[in-house]
Amino acid sequence: MNIERVAPVLTTDDLPTAVRQHRAVLGLDLVMDLGWVAFLADSEGHQLGLMTRDATAPVNPDVSVFVDDVEAAHAAALDAGVEVVHPLTSEPWGVTRFFYRDASGRVVNVGTHT
Repeated sequence: MNIERVAPVLTTDDLPTAVRQHRAVLGLDLVMDLGWVAFLADSEGHQLGLMTRDATAPVNPDVSVFVDDVEAAHAAALDAGVEVVHPLTSEPWGVTRFFYRDASGRVVNVGTHT
């Protein structure tokens, strides 16, 4: 399994305002906007996620890690005995993902584009 990208995800009450502010300050481009989650990026692939409330999961993630083999990552999470807080799911927006909670309580979204 290889990691393809890692992006922090900030929870916000006002997604359009957060997008405008981070674009203005950091000069990032809007590369995805689903209305409840948006990702900003620069030309080198650095990304920042912004989210109001996750559309299908019970909690918002703190970070998003995209991998080339999400099934292997899920199996590794189960083998490690970490708490899976959102099961391996093929989401309607073209991502297969799961969430786990680490020992410090942070929630990690692990996914791949399908």
